[in-house]
Amino acid sequence: MIGIADIETAAERIAGHVVRTPTVPSPGLSALLGVPVTAKLELLQRTGSFKVRGAAAKLLSLSGAERAAGVVAVSGGNHGIALAVMAAALDVKATVVMPRSAPLRAVEIAESAGASVRVTDDMDGAFALMTRLQQEGLTLVHPFDDPVVIAGQGTVGAEFAADTGDLTDVLVSIGGGGLIAGVAAALRALRPGVRVWGVETEGAQAMSEALAAGGPVPVKLTSIVSTLSAPAVSQLTYEHVSELVTEVLVVPDREAVRGSLELADHAKVWAEPAAGCLLPAARRVLERVGEGARLGLVVCGGNATTSDMIAWTEHFELR
Repeated sequence: MIGIADIETAAERIAGHVVRTPTVPSPGLSALLGVPVTAKLELLQRTGSFKVRGAAAKLLSLSGAERAAGVVAVSGGNHGIALAVMAAALDVKATVVMPRSAPLRAVEIAESAGASVRVTDDMDGAFALMTRLQQEGLTLVHPFDDPVVIAGQGTVGAEFAADTGDLTDVLVSIGGGGLIAGVAAALRALRPGVRVWGVETEGAQAMSEALAAGGPVPVKLTSIVSTLSAPAVSQLTYEHVSELVTEVLVVPDREAVRGSLELADHAKVWAEPAAGCLLPAARRVLERVGEGARLGLVVCGGNATTSDMIAWTEHFELR
């Protein structure tokens, strides 16, 4: 299990390479949900998501030989962007493997940063190619199955705990589980009374399936939310969530997109559906915990284009 000492070490390592993002009360979301809401705005992070924290922590921990070999990662979008940008900043050659479902903009950004991008038919194929390239000698920077990466993501939780007042419940999106594992570990140490809730989208519910099965299992990916679409969680992230997280909620893609629109309308932030899914989940959390709740939302990323949002809005007839 990742501890607060690991997270503090990661924070020292990545200082100067990442942004200490704002933690702000949101009057708009508070009015919308009827309880005080505080948002941790990781969409304002370098590369547009929290992923740069874990990527930086891992790259900065590598030996000279590991850097010289070059690094490889698999990504539905944000991890690939983060790794490409940080690898370029640290003069490390990077290869990023993405499925065709990854946003075109993510591919373009990774390539423009200097990474070699390999595109596969689906996420299962992307993970398989990543493994093959690792076996050929590249150094793996896994998006979530790595304690150093998880500790890097845990710096989000440590900052949240330091920068906000009393919270009762914090909601965190789940793809492979690296972010929620790190945030939950930080909050358990620094705010032990806070409940942590995970949120997934239907068709990308790898953690929910793992919790039901008693361990990681492969899932069929059908969600439009590619940045949450891991074909399975890892044993490492599963163990953190099963021990530290109150419950994992699953919301439909349509409601995740609606949540992104609500974040724009009420919080004045441009968030991708991987963060938009937090709002419908927040309503369900409030039904469970009742009055007196004070919510924290980790707004994990903002790497959706206007074209993406228009297409999703029209597809789900949300206008």
